Amino acid sequence: MEVREPGARYLVRREFQLTEAGFIPADWTSSTVGAEFHIQLGKMLDVEKNTGELKPFLGNRAVQWGCVDTADLGQIRLTPDDLQRFRLREGDLLVCEGGEVGRAAIWTSPIAECYYQKALHRLRAKRGFNSALMLNLLRFMSASGRLQNYVTQTSIAHLPKDKFETIPLPVPATTVEQNAIADALSDADALVESLEQLLAKKRQIKQGAMQELLTGQRRLPGFALPWVTKALADLANIRSGGTPSTTRPDFWDGDIQWCTPTDITSLKGGKYLGETSRAITALGLASSSAEVIPVGSVVMTSRATIGECAINVAPMTTNQGFKNFVPLPGVDAEFLYYLLITQKSGFIALCGGSTFLEIGKAQLARYAVTVPSDAREQTAIATTLSDMDAEISALQARLAKARQLKQGMAQALLTGRIRLV
Repeated sequence: MEVREPGARYLVRREFQLTEAGFIPADWTSSTVGAEFHIQLGKMLDVEKNTGELKPFLGNRAVQWGCVDTADLGQIRLTPDDLQRFRLREGDLLVCEGGEVGRAAIWTSPIAECYYQKALHRLRAKRGFNSALMLNLLRFMSASGRLQNYVTQTSIAHLPKDKFETIPLPVPATTVEQNAIADALSDADALVESLEQLLAKKRQIKQGAMQELLTGQRRLPGFALPWVTKALADLANIRSGGTPSTTRPDFWDGDIQWCTPTDITSLKGGKYLGETSRAITALGLASSSAEVIPVGSVVMTSRATIGECAINVAPMTTNQGFKNFVPLPGVDAEFLYYLLITQKSGFIALCGGSTFLEIGKAQLARYAVTVPSDAREQTAIATTLSDMDAEISALQARLAKARQLKQGMAQALLTGRIRLV
C-alpha cells in the first residue's frame, strides 16, 4: 500500500479582525452554527410509546470522529411522519449531543435507509456552508476546549440545541475557499487513516507470524532439527524483585535503576527498557529482596497484571511485582522475550481463581514450553520478529507525524493564519 503526504500551496497572510469567532482574516465574516445550519435532534427512544415500522437507527456510539459505524445498528419503530423527519440523507452532518460532545461524522449512505436517535444532532446547511469544513471546526473546537463553553454539565455532558445554535463560526470569504480548506484537511485525514489501516495490517501480520514461528507451525528456511519441550528454568535463571523500605530516605534516589509496572506500560508496546522513573541506593538494594538484573534479561510483571515484558538494556532491579529471566547460555534473549509474551494466557491460568492475580517463581520454573533445539533458529526467529517490530515502530512514528501535521494544518487553516490558493 502506497501512502502519500498531502500537499498544499499557500498565500501570504492578510489583515485580521477581532470577531465573536476570534481573530479572522478581514475578508472573512463571523456567523453562528444556527445561522448556517438547520439543526434537528433525532427520535426519542421509547419502546412502550414508539409505534410504526421497525427501521435501523444510529445511536451516539455509532458516530465516531469522521466515520459512522453501521456494524451493529439497533431498530426503532417509526410513524409515517417520523420516516419523513428522521431519515438521513447523503451529506448530513451528525453531531453527538451527549457523551463526547461534538464528536461528528458525515453520513455517506453506507446503507440505503437509516434514521437517528435523540442523542444526535443532524445538521443540514442553509446556505451552502461546507459540511466537511464544519466537521473540522467541531474537531478543532473540541480539541481546544472551546466547545466546553456551550456544554450543559449534569451527570453526563450535553450540548443543547439552543446553545449549539449560538456557537460562533468563522466563514471564509468564498465557497471556493471553504471547499479548498475542507479538501486540504480531508487529504490530511486520509493520510492519517491510511497509515492507521497500514499499521493495523502490519500488527496483524506480526501477530500471525508470532503464532506460527513461536510454535513451530512455520519453519524458517534452513532449519529442520526437531523442537524440544523444556521448563522455563532450563532456559533462564528466574529472579525475583523487591522494594526497600519507603520510610528510609537513604534507600532511595540512588544510582541503581528500580523498575515498577508503570515503567513497562509507559513503553506503550515498546520492547526495550533503558530507564526507570525511580532508583535506589546500594544500601537499599542490600536491605531488600531486589536483585540486579544484567543487561539483556527479560523483566516480566507477575502480580495483578501478568505477562507484560521488556528487555532491559541497562542494569536494573525491579519491585516485587516482577519475575525476571536471565537467559542461560545458548538461549537468545530476544527469542525468550517473544516466547514469554505469547504465554500470557497460560501464566494467568496458573494463578487460579484468586481475585488478586500473582504467579510464583516455582510455578514459572516448572512451566513447559516447546523451543527450537538449534539456538541459531531461535536467533533467526527473533530477528524476523524484530524486523517486523522495527517496521511497525517506523509506521508509528510516521503516523504520529501525520497527526501532528493535521493538527497544525487545522489550526492554521481554520483561523485563516494560512490561506490556500
